[in-house]
Amino acid sequence: MTPTEARNPRTLAIDAVGTVEILRMMNAEDARVADAVSAVLPQLARIVDAAVEAVRAGGRVHYFGAGTSGRLAVLDAAELLPTFHAPDDLVIAHHAGGMPALLRAVENVEDSEEGGAADASEVTGRDVVIGLAASGSTPYVAGALRHARSVGATTALITSNPQAPLAPLADVLIAADTGPEVIAGSTRLKAGTAQKMVLNAFSTTLMIKLGRTWSNLMVDMVATNNKLRGRMLRILAEATGADADACAAALVEADGELKPALVHLLTGSPVAAAREALAEADGRVAVALGKLGAPA
Repeated sequence: MTPTEARNPRTLAIDAVGTVEILRMMNAEDARVADAVSAVLPQLARIVDAAVEAVRAGGRVHYFGAGTSGRLAVLDAAELLPTFHAPDDLVIAHHAGGMPALLRAVENVEDSEEGGAADASEVTGRDVVIGLAASGSTPYVAGALRHARSVGATTALITSNPQAPLAPLADVLIAADTGPEVIAGSTRLKAGTAQKMVLNAFSTTLMIKLGRTWSNLMVDMVATNNKLRGRMLRILAEATGADADACAAALVEADGELKPALVHLLTGSPVAAAREALAEADGRVAVALGKLGAPA
């Protein structure tokens, strides 16, 4: 029996107590998740660094998962475009059963190693492949990891089972030991929370290392609605001290792109020079500022 399937001795009476006590039990179990994730940060750092190296060499990152694990992977990948302006094919999420399985369970797809291998057919030796399986045994994920290894890709497994059967297929094992769930086997709970935290940390750190932030500000975002356009102006004002009119004018001059507007305002250089410096710096604002003689 995997840890996530075991019965939790701390919640045996969860159906016999009041609403507030149920919530307290769940909250107490959730409080254990952060420590479980903290314990695997060294392993997580290894796969972040591997992904940075892979992307800089022209590779991509692939997530593979089924059920809750797959849905969390899709969510993480989808949020990278509006948050960091990451290209669509930089981090790709593969979910067993495809789009129909995002909304409702599709029978047997997670049990197909062949399906995982088929979905991994586009993986190359330059890529990083991350499997997600709370139990650490999902056949779909096994098929994807096995194929990825066969073509020379770097592999990792994110799981809540320290003794995951799929561990031998992963170059890096990230096993956040969240223990038994509040409701036995319901891995959408603590195991899912741990996977979300790990994916948040992985993809955000990857974006930071690739230069898609400056300080702790999002400077490579896409303004697709009024809220995000307002956020871009606030980021410019916060980073540069310029007033709202100057920030708005800089954005217009930079065709709505935050990074060249930011470098332009911080250095006083023309937008064209800011773009050129950013291109030479692979998009890293701090490096571009240095090229234009401003402190990073």
